[in-house]
Amino acid sequence: MNEAPENLAAMAPRFGRLALSGRGGTVATLEFGPPDRPVDVVFSHANGFNALTYRTLFEPLAGRMRILAYDLRGHGASDLPAVADGRMDWDDYGDDLAMLLNQLDLSNVVLAGHSMGATTSLLAAARAAVRVAGLVLFEPVVMSQEDRAQAQAGERQPTSLITDTLKRRDVFPSKQAAVDSYLGRGAFRTWTREMVADYVEAGFRPDPGGGVTLACTKVWEVSNYAAQAHDTWGAFDRVTCPIHILCAEYASTSRSALQRGGLAGANIRLDYISGASHFLPMERPDLVADALMQAVEAK
Repeated sequence: MNEAPENLAAMAPRFGRLALSGRGGTVATLEFGPPDRPVDVVFSHANGFNALTYRTLFEPLAGRMRILAYDLRGHGASDLPAVADGRMDWDDYGDDLAMLLNQLDLSNVVLAGHSMGATTSLLAAARAAVRVAGLVLFEPVVMSQEDRAQAQAGERQPTSLITDTLKRRDVFPSKQAAVDSYLGRGAFRTWTREMVADYVEAGFRPDPGGGVTLACTKVWEVSNYAAQAHDTWGAFDRVTCPIHILCAEYASTSRSALQRGGLAGANIRLDYISGASHFLPMERPDLVADALMQAVEAK
């Protein structure tokens, strides 16, 4: 689809901020697509990331749909309280997103997300089902019932994700230094330079001691790995709208649990993506576009 230059300018990403009633603060938002069109998709990002990280995935879709992405609690420029002590689950994220849907009076909307954001979308859909037309979940985090029971009892042992995160460098002399450090390494190995730069741009803030520091603190990121007592399986049972799940072949956060748990339902489509890792959206933007377009067209 070829857009006139003035239309392309009108569909440039729009930054905003929304105070969530009763939630203690605001969320930072990023919109793509015609502002006079109803919101088609609300997207929730992965743990430690931010809405801007996915800009290059959404900009090509701006001529065909309106997408609202936002920074989750404790991430990016959002300033909702992020208290890790005593945190047991991701119900705070589900409640935040449900409030966002209600406050903006969104309806017939597709909820999509990556990793923690995918699970957040599922939890919110179980809370605000009347507003949700469908779910597109890229590599949702799905724990087994046994692991959830251990989390509820406070018996889960620290994982390598937790220990590795606590060791990670969180202060750099500049954003450019952070980009140079990340590019082609570790979790960012399969990312483009542009996507790494977008992640860093919204994922760091000035550090009081000089340089820049992570907006999502290591303590908050770790709390997300540890807090696994939310009822993901119950949410699957309660949600009746179409659910499209895309699982990676490598380092998946859902494949094993979904296969063992026997997830079934006429409303659920489960695709396993050969050759993809947990960072499936970064590696297969074509699948992101196709899945979102199919969900929007099916509303």
